[in-house]
Amino acid sequence: MTVSALDNGITGNRIDSQTVLYGVIGDPIRHSKSPIMMNRAFRETGINGAYMAFHITQGKLGEFVAGIRAMGIRGVNVTIPHKLDIMKYMDEIDAGAQAIGAVNTIVNDNGRLTGYNTDGIGYVRSLKEEAEPELAGKRILVVGAGGASRGIVYALAGEQPSGITIANRSVERAEELAQSFRSLADIRAIANDELQAACREADIVINTTSVGMHPHTDATPIDASWLKPGAVASDLIYNPLRTKFLLDAEQHGCRVHGGLGMFIYQGAYAFEYWTGQPAPAAAMRETVLQSLV
Repeated sequence: MTVSALDNGITGNRIDSQTVLYGVIGDPIRHSKSPIMMNRAFRETGINGAYMAFHITQGKLGEFVAGIRAMGIRGVNVTIPHKLDIMKYMDEIDAGAQAIGAVNTIVNDNGRLTGYNTDGIGYVRSLKEEAEPELAGKRILVVGAGGASRGIVYALAGEQPSGITIANRSVERAEELAQSFRSLADIRAIANDELQAACREADIVINTTSVGMHPHTDATPIDASWLKPGAVASDLIYNPLRTKFLLDAEQHGCRVHGGLGMFIYQGAYAFEYWTGQPAPAAAMRETVLQSLV
């Protein structure tokens, strides 16, 4: 067993001439927790698979896609900076990924590549299981209008909320995002100077920005005292597991929801697309948590 295999969490997986290859691509990629999580999933389910991290630069993306077909790689997760550029290499794109405008999961069916996006549905699955099982009729505030927010707003719009408000430093960018999905739900855009009032009205407040991420753990995107007690404070960040925003919100009487579940469930959906089997989400979570300690 090579050092790189050990680093990718393959220890204990069966590797033979029948092993099916999976992987994740990005630039950078060596920080990724996906290999240890996915290889644990294969071990738990008894699937003869191996999942590796591939450092692919933008100039090599087309060559890698040719390699997916040539090597028979069954499935690939796609992360920064390739989620948009990978789309032109797909034979088919799922309707959700098309609407979001990004692909984070590839399924290879005998050389035919289909692109999916599991970020938004992974987030909503986590939110419903861990914090708020009923999203219908809820007033939701999304802070930030960057790439991470697109999949989340799209998935939330399908849950029949009372309304979704998107707040961003650049209200033009928030309006652009709102306009993309306004046919699906009541969505409005506001500037950050309206954030305090929007927080008071919201049942769920979601931070999609990187504010508060390690190593800048003392930063917070919102004053938690603006939230009403009993509201859900949600953060996409999972390092740290509890951001300052969540810690402050909890002290203010809010329910809190961290970003680890989104990471687990976006991977769980990918696993299910690839294998047709239920993902062992609890084991996947355990492995990632152990790696963060």
